[in-house]
Amino acid sequence: MLAKRIQDLTPSATNELFAKVAQLREQGVDVISFNVGEPDFPTPEEVIEECKIALDSGKTKYAPVAGITELKEAVCCKLKEENQAVYTRDQICISTGAKHAVYNAVMVICDPGDEILLPVPCWVSYVEMIKLAGGVPVLVPTKEDYQLDLEAIEASVTEKTKGIIINTPNNPTGACYTKESLMQLGELAVRDDFYIISDEIYEKLIYDGSEHVCVAALSEDIYDHTILINGFSKSHAMTGWRIGYTAAPADIIKGMTGLQGHVTSNSTTFVQWAAVRALQMGDDTIHVMRDEFKRRRDFMYRTFLELPEITCVKPGGAFYLMPDISAYFGREAGGKRIKDSTDFCMYLLEEAKIAVVPGQAFFMPNAVRFAYTDSMERLQEGMRRFKDALWKIK
Repeated sequence: MLAKRIQDLTPSATNELFAKVAQLREQGVDVISFNVGEPDFPTPEEVIEECKIALDSGKTKYAPVAGITELKEAVCCKLKEENQAVYTRDQICISTGAKHAVYNAVMVICDPGDEILLPVPCWVSYVEMIKLAGGVPVLVPTKEDYQLDLEAIEASVTEKTKGIIINTPNNPTGACYTKESLMQLGELAVRDDFYIISDEIYEKLIYDGSEHVCVAALSEDIYDHTILINGFSKSHAMTGWRIGYTAAPADIIKGMTGLQGHVTSNSTTFVQWAAVRALQMGDDTIHVMRDEFKRRRDFMYRTFLELPEITCVKPGGAFYLMPDISAYFGREAGGKRIKDSTDFCMYLLEEAKIAVVPGQAFFMPNAVRFAYTDSMERLQEGMRRFKDALWKIK
């Protein structure tokens, strides 16, 4: 018999869909993936070469649990220069991906019965992490443009509130939270004494003059209530390398290091040396990737605007769009009734051979998530298939 915590766990919808697409492709089916939150660009060559050097020089042994000194210092330098947030080495913990870092943070601050607020739509794993810690996820709606609703957040705070998880730029909506809203959130966290776990993994992917605001830099008091999470998966196309980091008050980092020491120990040693190079190499390759993502976003957003029964908020960052497709609920296609976004996505996969993530996975049942992480040629073909499939819904 499995443990109750595992029986209560909801599998990742994005991972399940990824596996389904892989299975179809193995069968020779040409599936276009709008479901993958992974840059289609290669890891920068400088990073790969640094990893080879680390391997060749024998940097394959255990390292300190919280990370090698060189990487922690590089993270501190990055945060100071780019985010105006000053940290010391004892405030940094290197983990096996930003996902691991978020999980560590939740485990360290959350006792059974504690509440963690989640503005929704939100990434699929946050809720399950909170549940695994014995906490209670409290879903808080955002505004129509997916910006934070500070009134709703304040109304959701109770004496059991231990923290809030935010992600800006956001997965799944692409929303970039404003400085004003983050300042208000920070002041609320200080007043009511809870932590802001700020997942900033998409910070480099912003468009149209949108600004990424690091909440830890807003004030000294807010800094003391912030657990900052970041990594290399999205900015440096290093998804498979599994390397991320946390910057937080020293007692939080001490707790995370203790936990990590019993679960994974250090993240992969030679990957840490590659990450040092990633932080030192500058942003030229990131800018090339960002500009291409903007071009793809603009194409897809224009396409959605041309469809009269679909509405879509223009994202300011990340690489996702989340159109509302609820106008198609209750209709029929292929002899089946489309009841919800899951049915809609299954129809697209079967009829058009395109993979899109249902909004239910992100607690936004009227929408679906499109990722523009494939080539423009593939996106154009995918959107052609999408429009053809829509015309067949009666």
